[in-house]
Amino acid sequence: MTTTAKRIETLIIPEPGFASATAALKLAEIADIHRKLERAARELSPEALAWQPAPGANTIGMLLAHIALVEVGWIGTAAKGLEFFKIDELPVKWADSGMPLAPEAAPPPSIHGKDLAFFDDVLRRARAFTRTALADLTDSDFAKRRTRIRRDGTHVDYNIGWALYHVVEHEAGHAYQINLLRHQYRVARAKV
Repeated sequence: MTTTAKRIETLIIPEPGFASATAALKLAEIADIHRKLERAARELSPEALAWQPAPGANTIGMLLAHIALVEVGWIGTAAKGLEFFKIDELPVKWADSGMPLAPEAAPPPSIHGKDLAFFDDVLRRARAFTRTALADLTDSDFAKRRTRIRRDGTHVDYNIGWALYHVVEHEAGHAYQINLLRHQYRVARAKV
């Protein structure tokens, strides 16, 4: 008896149309995380997106907005030299994400009750911004150094390559957090 083995391919294919193969690969990595976020959030209601496991804790909606804002912030400052908190490419603002929340705080009302289409649009806009910002980078640009001044006045020195790595790292970490919140939400609803 002959059986046919099932085969699964998992590939990261650099995005076309970039001056740098590294930039094309980083955008492909970011796009893959966005696809995973979109799959993880499929079928979540506005209630689930706004659910808070405890006062002061993040919601899935807050995390989705935060992911897009941080992506645009780091890519804009690193690749384009823009000011981190002054980039105005998304329909959400820094205050809308509510992060970090104060202990015992409720989620921000500005995104409470928003549906999945809203958050999908925010992520698509972030990815479009990233695509445009990275398209003309060359491989030698990745060594260029930048300085970011945090809100507390701390100077952070980094290079463009690190900023792109950090966006991938940041989004992957929050994707895990979103999956955990989905599970916690299902458990909490099952107890009701």
